[in-house]
Amino acid sequence: MSDDSRALAEPVEVARAIEMLERASSVTVLCHVQPDADTIGSGLAIGTALERRGVRVQVAFAAPSSLPQSMDDMPSRHLLVDAHDVAETVDLVVTVDAGSRDRLGSLADRLDTASASLVIDHHRSNTRFGTVNMVVASAESTTAVIANLFDRWGVEIDADLAHLLYAGLVTDTGSFRWVRPGSHLLAERLLATGIDGARIARTLLDTHPFNWLPMLGNVLGSAALLPDAADGGGLVYAVIRSEDAAGLRSEEIESVIDIVRTTSEAEVAAVLKQQDFTSVWVVSLRSKTKVDVSAVAYTLGGGGHRNAAGYTATGQLDDVIDALCKALSSS
Repeated sequence: MSDDSRALAEPVEVARAIEMLERASSVTVLCHVQPDADTIGSGLAIGTALERRGVRVQVAFAAPSSLPQSMDDMPSRHLLVDAHDVAETVDLVVTVDAGSRDRLGSLADRLDTASASLVIDHHRSNTRFGTVNMVVASAESTTAVIANLFDRWGVEIDADLAHLLYAGLVTDTGSFRWVRPGSHLLAERLLATGIDGARIARTLLDTHPFNWLPMLGNVLGSAALLPDAADGGGLVYAVIRSEDAAGLRSEEIESVIDIVRTTSEAEVAAVLKQQDFTSVWVVSLRSKTKVDVSAVAYTLGGGGHRNAAGYTATGQLDDVIDALCKALSSS
């Protein structure tokens, strides 16, 4: 094992995970709904390692119906199957980057029909819903957990696997703005396989269609600052209504929070995204240093990380904002 592979997971958990993976002859790898590069990179990396061992494997997510365009150049996309084509029963279901079974959407029932399930994740709020749970809250991404698993398992990380692992690492660290000891060592190791890290990051984080710009203008114009929220730390929020999001990819919608969060007067940032012209709102939360937004999200039915979390709320917009402010005051 190379020096830059950190002992992220408990040895017993890793050993049990490897035993499950080696014993299974049929595996379904489930990514979370509205997939990001960490869940897709993780899912395809596990799928690739299993396929190379001759295992019958498929990778899937419940929604939306197609892979985000920014991930079109990821290796091993042939392993992805439509949600309707996911096997009813397999030896093992592996979930990646999903903090709870709810995050699997309509495919959550595959956990019940599989002989066993393995949860691989890095969310502190993970509900440990698998037969074996390899959850490492200190890890910067789920792909970092899988890199550690591969080292213990004896899987060689070549350029294809490195591409998949780097995709999750670069996105979940915000282009290495939020790192832990060893993050840059892992990145260096992956880059040493010959992958083009700059191109991967640019494709995933810095490439948008022109109509993203007028959407930003509308949405950022809705931004409001509540300086007394979060016990005086301040809350800034913006609203993405369904008409704002029309014709845009999920990548463009999700990118808004990283602009709103730069507001210097607010400890906490929120983006509220209306779902299909209804009173359902998907809320993304970010904090700088003081507020644990995963705890806030948990009280509102969601979860995540200390500085990045989310939840779904139903109701009038003003009521949803009031509920968020109350949760921030009690956090």
